[in-house]
Amino acid sequence: MILVYTEINKGRVKKASLECLNYASKIAQLIGSSVTALVNNADESQLLEIGKAGATKILSIKNDKLNSDGVYICAAVEQAVKAENAKLIIFAFDITGKAVAPRLSAKLKAGLVAGAVDYPVVNGSTLEVKKNVFSGKATAVYSINSDVKIISLLPNSFPVKLGDNTATVVDFSVDLSTTISKIIIKETKSTDVAGMIPLPEAELVVSAGRGLKGPENWGIVEDLAKVLNATTACSRPVADMHWRPHHEHVGQTGVAIRPNLYIAIGISGAIQHLAGVNGSKTIVVINNDKEAPFFKSADYGVVGDAFTILPKLTEALKKFKANQN
Repeated sequence: MILVYTEINKGRVKKASLECLNYASKIAQLIGSSVTALVNNADESQLLEIGKAGATKILSIKNDKLNSDGVYICAAVEQAVKAENAKLIIFAFDITGKAVAPRLSAKLKAGLVAGAVDYPVVNGSTLEVKKNVFSGKATAVYSINSDVKIISLLPNSFPVKLGDNTATVVDFSVDLSTTISKIIIKETKSTDVAGMIPLPEAELVVSAGRGLKGPENWGIVEDLAKVLNATTACSRPVADMHWRPHHEHVGQTGVAIRPNLYIAIGISGAIQHLAGVNGSKTIVVINNDKEAPFFKSADYGVVGDAFTILPKLTEALKKFKANQN
């Protein structure tokens, strides 16, 4: 049996979790198995969507301790694995997956491939899984031959398709009485736009760097993102200088993303930044330095002043959308 840890975020099933369910369903067909989803605090409509994404059974938990705490989540998944005798566990390679999958791998002595980008090749009891290596410059195939196997999927690497199947829902209780977790909360003022899609799931991303000259100029970036219904991001120096919050930092040491469109404004294109965004389907670079390294990786490049180009681009998109309506 294949177990998929499924997350609810802001009242909806996370897109990355739906990808995992589709992925697990495809593997289940190959090996003649079934898919069970483990989910916390899901309502009826969310349970229905999880079934349509590929789960045949849903273990439904009601426990607030599981809200964004990797230690408790790991304990809950471990108990579900043992209760269901799961041999393959699927996570998204996001904040939760990065926190939980390695812990679970150690506890279960399970082989783990983190950040898979393709469906595995089944070779008897072995799964051969492809992932990016060397900052996305190459791919490697890892063989998992342990009894229990764990795979986490790089978000936006797989399509989401919903069918008409339904899943059997079973209430599942977990014992977290012996699990200890210390949580330190630091509150910061959020600059997120209401309704903005989280970076790992975003299909459209507008990002900017030091070329914006200061945080007071970020309005033109946010205006473009708003008209595109895109998520905003930034380069590492911008986050380090506290112009933007660190969770917007994309790159090798930040969030790795694979959007359909990535617009980079005033970013030179250092290798560390490219490592986190080179999986983007289309890259557009806007920079007044025609020698900027980022142009070599761009699908489209615009040489010019962002303070002139962005307002004009935003206005043109507004007119285009108005004409479409």
